[in-house]
Amino acid sequence: MELFELKLQTLGIDKAVFGRIYTFIDFGNVNYWYHRDRVGPDAAQLSENQRLIVDLVKLGTFLSTFAEERRFYYGWDPRLSRSQHLVVKAGNNGFIKNTKPIQYIKQYIAEDERNETLRILRDSLGKEYIEIPKCNFDVEITIDALRLIESYQTFCLLSGDSDFARLALFLKQRGKKIIVIASGQVYHTLKESADLYINAQQVKSSIVTIKEAAPLAGRGLDIGSASGGQDGDTAMPQS
Repeated sequence: MELFELKLQTLGIDKAVFGRIYTFIDFGNVNYWYHRDRVGPDAAQLSENQRLIVDLVKLGTFLSTFAEERRFYYGWDPRLSRSQHLVVKAGNNGFIKNTKPIQYIKQYIAEDERNETLRILRDSLGKEYIEIPKCNFDVEITIDALRLIESYQTFCLLSGDSDFARLALFLKQRGKKIIVIASGQVYHTLKESADLYINAQQVKSSIVTIKEAAPLAGRGLDIGSASGGQDGDTAMPQS
């Protein structure tokens, strides 16, 4: 038996059961799966200046072992020219891309909300605010899932976003099977709708790379897709 076949068997991905599989990757969610993880893919503890990232080359290779299409959804920051590198990399590795620029939402803050981790700005009247980047792809993924509904037997979602629970239920009611791959706290309705739920830790060794970087200060607010977190460091590929 080939190694990839053994891996799929271990995960429970049986092509005879799931048929034609399309994957829909909410990369703004996926990109943060392992940011707090301090154990490497070889089960060794990471050093202070190491962290895990989801490697698009590895992710593409892993998904291609069972999926006919790999659809990639991610936003880029118009303020940072380098922020498009992940979108370009996705296209170069066989993903079908759906992207758009991040928008910044102004949120005013009170004095007791100030802290050293916030980048505080002031408007023309001197009022303090922060900018929250926003760029989710719930609508785009839902439209594509419905537009392509006759093309696949199984909808495979890489995201734990609760907003997809209704979509998963809708597809299941129309005879589609559902695979959910996600990390951390996953909304129970989304998890319960899945014919197969795979925790991100089960696929970690197949899709991550160790990078040298300064320790993370924290993700902060949940902002959906945000371009960042993977550039400017030297990668240390894992087998």
